[in-house]
Amino acid sequence: MHIEVRGLNKSFGDFHAVSDVSFEIEKGKLIGLLGPSGGGKTSVLRMLAGLETPTSGDILFHGKRVNDLPPQERGIGFVFQNYALFKHMTVYDNVAFGLKVKKQPKDRIRERVMSLLELTGLKGFEHRYPHQLSGGQRQRVAFARALAPEPQLLLLDEPFAAIDAKIRTELRTWLKELIDRVGITSIFVTHDQDEAIEVADEIMIMNKGRLEQKGTPWDIYKNPETPFVASFIGESTIVHDIGRIKGFEEAAVWEGTTALIRPEYIEIGKAGEIRLQSATMEGRIRQLHFRGSEWLVEVDVNGTTLKTYRSLEKEAFHPGEEVSVLVHRAYLFNERDSWMMENRLKEDPMPIHI
Repeated sequence: MHIEVRGLNKSFGDFHAVSDVSFEIEKGKLIGLLGPSGGGKTSVLRMLAGLETPTSGDILFHGKRVNDLPPQERGIGFVFQNYALFKHMTVYDNVAFGLKVKKQPKDRIRERVMSLLELTGLKGFEHRYPHQLSGGQRQRVAFARALAPEPQLLLLDEPFAAIDAKIRTELRTWLKELIDRVGITSIFVTHDQDEAIEVADEIMIMNKGRLEQKGTPWDIYKNPETPFVASFIGESTIVHDIGRIKGFEEAAVWEGTTALIRPEYIEIGKAGEIRLQSATMEGRIRQLHFRGSEWLVEVDVNGTTLKTYRSLEKEAFHPGEEVSVLVHRAYLFNERDSWMMENRLKEDPMPIHI
């Protein structure tokens, strides 16, 4: 299903939950709707589903305006974070529920249900009840039930929120593979950046009811279009006085300019490890955080705490240790513009505008 949203607004009294949101989604794409709590994500999802009526704006499915269509006529499957399974029904009956409502033939129902149980890895569990399943298995039942009536659009409201971390990671991969196999347009709401980046073809970032940016995870991370997106995605440090960082002194004259420095923009080392000595500064290790494959390092430089990474293959740092620090680039922004600036003491001193 191709989806187009034009100038969507939703107000609850004086509160504007969604403000002038417009976007398009190509058929078969898996979209992550990401943002902080209260950003408007679930309101957009519920309006697409027909569970909320827009205050203004248009929702089009395949070019047809569906604002006034009831949920059951929109061709949508919905998966909730709390599973919402019928406790008194078996797995088979839960998955078959929507097909029975549509009064499909029994042979057709059985064929469809058994096919979905095999697709979702639940073959052999058809006679069990929800309380006899793990959290991950219950969520798979919810997916199968949503897919059973063959919807054109699948909506998922924080589908992994009620599942423990290990199973959640496994289900991310499973969901991505499932959607690829089924080929259904899907939108899932999440506040988990890792989840959105790992699973989604594209991400839409919401904040205070507005759509800040839409694009692939890579594009959004590398080319943020707003200060909010830059600060929301990934680990980073906000620096209000970038002129104190060696190689960025000229930025001090740009009044109202703030810098965002990501960990990968920073090189850190013991004495002699960094070759470009003209651009390095002295720093002191504040804290180290073990991240499995690497260290997240907090280092104090001229009164500013920066965050960067240190490979486990290199000699470890210790709190209080003096180190060399080189900031290669920074993302700068003010009220009017945003751009990437390279350290002027490196080979290319010119700012790169984005």
